[in-house]
Amino acid sequence: MKTQYFTATSLDGFLATEDDSLDWLFPLGDLNDSSYPEFISEVGALAMGSATYEWMVRHADSVAAETGSAWPYTQPAWVFSSRQLPMIEGANIQFVNGDVRNVHAQMQAAAEGKNIWIVGGGDLAGQFYDAGLLDELILQVGSATLGQGKPLFPRRVLSPVLHLTSVRQMGSGMVELRYDVRKDNPDNA
Repeated sequence: MKTQYFTATSLDGFLATEDDSLDWLFPLGDLNDSSYPEFISEVGALAMGSATYEWMVRHADSVAAETGSAWPYTQPAWVFSSRQLPMIEGANIQFVNGDVRNVHAQMQAAAEGKNIWIVGGGDLAGQFYDAGLLDELILQVGSATLGQGKPLFPRRVLSPVLHLTSVRQMGSGMVELRYDVRKDNPDNA
């Protein structure tokens, strides 16, 4: 069982524009031609921040048109937010706030031996990293720059914490990088 941060990022390290748009990403590749189908089959629980969840709510119609459901996940999800958020019909969601350590054990139990996916955003993944709970980063880097926006991982992480384990080209617009997070680093406790 791993706790993984799987996400797409621009070449200059942004997940989305300042207004949470992902329009820059979609022309760069097809999700089904990536490692996503295999990845999601090994996921037993999800964690996401409020901005990511609110993107899902705002795009529920287009997500439903593409996947057949406004909530495309069968796994239980924990949405970290200090705000009251609307529920997406049919979604198995728990709204939580506070320290990620207090929820991680619940997520592990629900995942039943499968992986935990930190869907986004970057600060939430950083909180799992700060708590020593993040095992792997899977970054699909797109051939676009945004100049500014929502940062990929707003933490200072210096070598040798991240260990590159694989590189995979995905067409002419994306590359996937996989990094293990070394737990023996004193800055990551």
